[in-house]
Amino acid sequence: MTGSPPPPARKPRSRARTVALGAAAWLVLEIWLLTLVADAAGGLTVLALLVGGGVLGAAVIKRAGRRAFRTLTETLQQRQPGAAPTSPAGPDRASTGNGFLMLGGLLLMIPGLISDVAGLLLLVPGVRTWAGRYAERTLERRMRAAVAGYGSLDDAFQKARMHRPDGKVVEGEVIRDDTPRRPGAYDDEGPRPPLNR
Repeated sequence: MTGSPPPPARKPRSRARTVALGAAAWLVLEIWLLTLVADAAGGLTVLALLVGGGVLGAAVIKRAGRRAFRTLTETLQQRQPGAAPTSPAGPDRASTGNGFLMLGGLLLMIPGLISDVAGLLLLVPGVRTWAGRYAERTLERRMRAAVAGYGSLDDAFQKARMHRPDGKVVEGEVIRDDTPRRPGAYDDEGPRPPLNR
């Protein structure tokens, strides 16, 4: 007695397709909300909301960019030889949450009510702190999962270097030579003799 063949395994949905579908759904929802607000409050109110969000977002991004540049300048000045180290102003230093502050400004500049609400939420310091911790935990979890089969992060990078782009694996070992090289016969960029085994 022959049974029917097993059903084919369902192919997992690609990440690009999922992102595209999510972006399309978000766009449709934004347009629907804007039409609801326009019906309830009028077109000028919607226009004022969109322009106000754009102006506020630009101001937030400009301020966050200045803070990031100031922090970079201070860091570079401290790294110069002979510079006296300065203590940070406290735990809420200027660079804390700067990336999420810029993201909030960008969300405010994107036309739409959902993006405006998300951008306004990222302007709240407590929300930025929570988002930073969540992103850090997620990144650490993914790094641990990626490294789990290799033993350590150095082993993972060393083994990843042995894979060629065409898929072939070159057995070998990466040897770091940190000693300074003496000038020799093959230091120019010309052709080198083949290796004999």
